[in-house]
Amino acid sequence: MADMFPLYRADQVRAMDRRAIEQWGIPALELMTRAGAAAWALLQAQWPQARCIGVACGPGNNGGDGYVLARLAREAGCVVHVMSAPGGHPRRDPARAALAAWRKAGGRVESFDGMLPEVDVWVDAIYGIGLSRPPSDAVRALIERINASRRPVLALDVPSGLDADRGHAPGVVVQARTTLSFIAAKQGLYTGHARDVDGDVRVDRLGLPPIDTDQDPPSAWLVRDKDLSAWLAPRHANAHKGEHGHVLCIGGEVGMGGAVRLCAEAALRTGVGLASVATRSAGVAALVAARPEAMTHAVEDAQALAPLLERASVLAVGPGLGQGAWGRELLAASVATGKPVVLDADALNLLGTHPAKVPQAVLTPHPGEAGRLLGCSSADVQADRFAAAAAIAARYQAVVVLKGAGSLVAAPGRVPVVIGAGNPGMATGGMGDLLSGVIASLLAQGLPAFEAAVAGALLHATAGDAAARVDGERGLLPSDLFPHLRRLANPA
Repeated sequence: MADMFPLYRADQVRAMDRRAIEQWGIPALELMTRAGAAAWALLQAQWPQARCIGVACGPGNNGGDGYVLARLAREAGCVVHVMSAPGGHPRRDPARAALAAWRKAGGRVESFDGMLPEVDVWVDAIYGIGLSRPPSDAVRALIERINASRRPVLALDVPSGLDADRGHAPGVVVQARTTLSFIAAKQGLYTGHARDVDGDVRVDRLGLPPIDTDQDPPSAWLVRDKDLSAWLAPRHANAHKGEHGHVLCIGGEVGMGGAVRLCAEAALRTGVGLASVATRSAGVAALVAARPEAMTHAVEDAQALAPLLERASVLAVGPGLGQGAWGRELLAASVATGKPVVLDADALNLLGTHPAKVPQAVLTPHPGEAGRLLGCSSADVQADRFAAAAAIAARYQAVVVLKGAGSLVAAPGRVPVVIGAGNPGMATGGMGDLLSGVIASLLAQGLPAFEAAVAGALLHATAGDAAARVDGERGLLPSDLFPHLRRLANPA
């Protein structure tokens, strides 16, 4: 697979920290000093004109990192206001030593009384990676004031209030412009609500040796646009269409024919050899006129669908399918073939009403559909996207692409993958239809199901980013992605 970036849970990072102290002989205070120095260097690079720095320090080692940064900033000639979070007196020796060094350098600590000083940049050193509950009322007030200041914020390790494992904020959370994650990247920073609050995420190993993923297996992997070429090798000169698969797109109930058209064109733009469409009779003429390359067939029942199922190598079922008798009949016939199948939209809603194992399937739910597949709310899904994706994969014995900010790909027995691309402009009707076609196309071209899901989700998200760079995110249409899908499916 691609040269993916490893992500970790908080407990795994704590174990790395302990190993550095106990096995490699690096004192905890030295690691804290390195963290504070790395954060100060990043702050200078990000905001070189900043001359007045505010640092909010909590009671743990995260607060100690903040005291180190404050001392370095003061030594550099900045005016520094250190604000102690309520209950923020250091609890551990390294943080106490960092506070003592700050005071010895002439610094003082202010108590939060509901008001904050005017600064150029805030540094969030309130909580570290262990928080999984809402902040206390007193700390909540401090966080709210920092957010209300509208000053840029550098968060140390994790924006305070964010669950580092789940990417969920159970209460108020610091709105960071940049987050500097120490020792290893935390999985929760790359998905869900975290993407609204952590800004530009950086990682600093603090001078430790590179991570050996054999010794420290990641809890998840992150893929980014540069990884696409790992799955999209150039074709040989003597290639023919039969080598690149045949996708049958099934959907387009009356009034919803555009959805299956988007799916079919996405499959074609991603390089499938042949794309067919099984749709309602009423939609055939419009689809043929709009995209003649897709072989379109009027299908009113499973009997008419049977010969098309026989010829196809991969099925994409759900775009515009509806939840009526026609959709149910075609879905049942499709799943019964045992062929690789991508299920989306109404196919997922129908599957949720009659759960069944679909081991040849790739399921592509958004949080609402994921909730219906699990019998819970979309809020429950978003509260722990990693757990939700794993639960769907286990229940249906399928590959799952849980869509959203930082889409997740999960499957039984596989380490989940986070898609490090995509933008809010893609939150519009029809984008999921494209994704179904892209993944089905890569399946038909020979990628295994998990790899097709990862590569397809990454290709789709990267195309969305490329399209948004042209005229912005708001107003982005699914069809705007087509030229970028084609270009990105042919990496240099």
